[in-house]
Amino acid sequence: MRKLSMIGAAFLGSIFFLCACGEEQPDVPDKSYIGVAYYNQSDTFLNELLDSFKEQLKEMQNEDMETVVMVRDAAGVQRTQDDQVKELINAGCDVLCVNLVDRADPSEIIDLARDHDVPIIFFNREPVAEDLMQWDRLFYVGADAEESGAMQGELAAETIKTNDQADKNRDGKIQYVVLEGEAGHQDAIIRTETVVKTLAESGIELEKLSYQIANWNRAQAENRMEQLIGQYSNQIELVLANNDDMALGAMDAYKKLNYTEAALPLFFGIDGTDAGLKAVVDSELAGTVYNDKEGQAKAMAKLCWALITGEGMEELDFQKERCIYLPYAEVTSENVDEFLARSNTP
Repeated sequence: MRKLSMIGAAFLGSIFFLCACGEEQPDVPDKSYIGVAYYNQSDTFLNELLDSFKEQLKEMQNEDMETVVMVRDAAGVQRTQDDQVKELINAGCDVLCVNLVDRADPSEIIDLARDHDVPIIFFNREPVAEDLMQWDRLFYVGADAEESGAMQGELAAETIKTNDQADKNRDGKIQYVVLEGEAGHQDAIIRTETVVKTLAESGIELEKLSYQIANWNRAQAENRMEQLIGQYSNQIELVLANNDDMALGAMDAYKKLNYTEAALPLFFGIDGTDAGLKAVVDSELAGTVYNDKEGQAKAMAKLCWALITGEGMEELDFQKERCIYLPYAEVTSENVDEFLARSNTP
């Protein structure tokens, strides 16, 4: 009887197990992997853009699809970035978002991605047009560097015309220095050329004292500015920086040397980083140009989603076939609160 009871229990257990196997199991969401390779983690604007990008993806994912973002920092070395892209592809990434170290040298990255059929969204640093057209799964999200230089020039011209203290030595000219982002970098060159051209066309007579490379970096800009102050002392009336970090670094140099507010030149940046916007609020930066990181992050997230799911590509506003450009905006003390609110909203 005991044997029969044991056999019966085993039989019933097997029936229960088979029935359980036949039941519909809860769906496990699919995971998509997005690889992000960027040129340098010290770049304030890019870090803020990537934070927004992750938030945008988090809002878009649903119960059927989960996104995992894998980030790699090339620390300014293209060879390192090439290896990191290979690593991300081998890790199974479905889409790559690449901020190139060297915009003129994307060939190895493009070849790797094409060989494995992994689409690339280049961002912030636009590849040469011929490279972008190598494959129909290459895209770009960013902004027009010339527009940012023109807007910075307009801001500076308006401030100089309405501020009778701008021309400190009363010689009818504005003595200026430029802090450039990177030697040979397209955006840095365009921003510098355009801002000076716009100021001249606005009727401002200029005298160039110096151009210095500070690699988009606040500490380097502080160092370069200390050297310039040592060379030109109180002659500098205007500091034009290719980004906010360098404008803030220039300002740090004056603070370190205990200059009074009345002796300071006018400072202008580009990007509208959180620190840059706060400096406008505090009247330390006379103005900046807002680089729409939230808009770029949203466009990147939507494009990633469309490439992964095959849906929504028609909703994206492409220019030049596969490029998405977000407009800049001028920021002054009068409208800075609007941009602070936007910057703090994912």
